[in-house]
Amino acid sequence: MADKVAVVTGASRGAGAGIARALGAAGYKVYVTGRTTAEGTAEFPGTIHSVAKEIQDAGGEAVAVAVDHAKDEQVEALFKQIEAEEGRLDILVNNVAHIHPELITPGGYWERPLGLVDILNVGLRSQYVASFYATPLMMKTGGALIAFTSSFGSVCYMHGPAYGAQKAGVDKFAADMGVDLKDHDVAAVSVWMGPLVTERTRRAADERPDQYTEFLKIGESPEFTGKVIAGIHQDPKRMELSGQTVIGAEQAQVYGIQDNGKTPPSYREMLGEPRIPHPAIVR
Repeated sequence: MADKVAVVTGASRGAGAGIARALGAAGYKVYVTGRTTAEGTAEFPGTIHSVAKEIQDAGGEAVAVAVDHAKDEQVEALFKQIEAEEGRLDILVNNVAHIHPELITPGGYWERPLGLVDILNVGLRSQYVASFYATPLMMKTGGALIAFTSSFGSVCYMHGPAYGAQKAGVDKFAADMGVDLKDHDVAAVSVWMGPLVTERTRRAADERPDQYTEFLKIGESPEFTGKVIAGIHQDPKRMELSGQTVIGAEQAQVYGIQDNGKTPPSYREMLGEPRIPHPAIVR
């Protein structure tokens, strides 16, 4: 995998950081993007530079690029930089999202800040923009993968309607981009992550131990999804998955991937299953 290149958006911390570390460990040169460039400037620890250094310290290659994914011109510049420096792009992980501090605060959508809807800008629209600018380079590369990080919140109530709409939206992006990319050797897949053990969920466990303590015992590491994405990219039948939404824990079992010696469970029976796109195509 020495010449393979990946981009992970929103990778200063949380799921993005773990996915970037996993792809670095799998041999990809990882471009780590996000807004946080200095510790203490964000709600939680982590910067694009610290994540890139972790990958490098583990023997991998990484480049930190400061990108505000709400600004299209910065996203365009990112992919122009990658084309100039690498001449290829094998994986785009669309992970960036605006996570409001009150995302998991109880209450109706009208009782919580209107700012929760910003996830439809940075988290939905921004992932379309990243895919738009990345796709021509990925088509040139061939054998490429666009992966969206999603969750069961796409089909069940989870954290309110703005969060749910964003997850349903990226699942639909994968489905419809899969149609457009069918003949271009680029797959588009949405991956449902299970409960993640991140800085945010650890804080939630401190604040609401009755709700989150057990959750952390069975939660997935952020690296787990990165291993699944690497597995999909390296799957000879990758294009058969294009357009689909897959449950990460189930796809991991197909590839024999574990999470720190554990086999994370699927929550299909409890939380729902991915929607199957209708085969009709209207152009």
